[in-house]
Amino acid sequence: MLGSARLYTALTVRSDLGSTALAMRFFQELIRVHRQLAPEAAGRMASIGVDLIVAAIAERLAQEVPRPLHGTVVVQRAKAHVEAHLSDPTLDPPRLAAAMGVSLRRLQELFHERGQHISDWIWQRRLEDAAKRLADPGCAHLPIGTLAYGSGFANQAHFSRRFKDRHGMTPREYRFAALVSVPSAAAG
Repeated sequence: MLGSARLYTALTVRSDLGSTALAMRFFQELIRVHRQLAPEAAGRMASIGVDLIVAAIAERLAQEVPRPLHGTVVVQRAKAHVEAHLSDPTLDPPRLAAAMGVSLRRLQELFHERGQHISDWIWQRRLEDAAKRLADPGCAHLPIGTLAYGSGFANQAHFSRRFKDRHGMTPREYRFAALVSVPSAAAG
């Protein structure tokens, strides 16, 4: 997610940065309560922890960056922002550009230099997140509309259309196929 490890190898991440402080508090609390978590919940918390570490590194990289790397850092910060706000249905390219402190045109140029379109990347991440939730046995009790909203979709019909275009099956079919394969995989 952050690009080449050369960009952040041996990088010091100061504790006075907001994202670093948040990540530290999260892991301190996770260590305190880890025995109370079910394995699936612990896995989800570990994933959240990795996202917080990525956000802390991205924030640190954004400080005093050499000019040639600036575009890469802006895109990586934008991607980290999308990850952190994926469930916000109002997140769109103009809001993302504003959050990054660059013009929409500049952010579009930076994404295009990397062969991507901002809105396509946001929708791709939302669909990946939704697919992950649909396949998660811990989310099996949640209605599909709730999962769609949690992945940043404003309405279920729009979600279902985009999901079927991407995966070739409806969210319900995808969930059924994913959850039916879990017990047989565990037995093998």
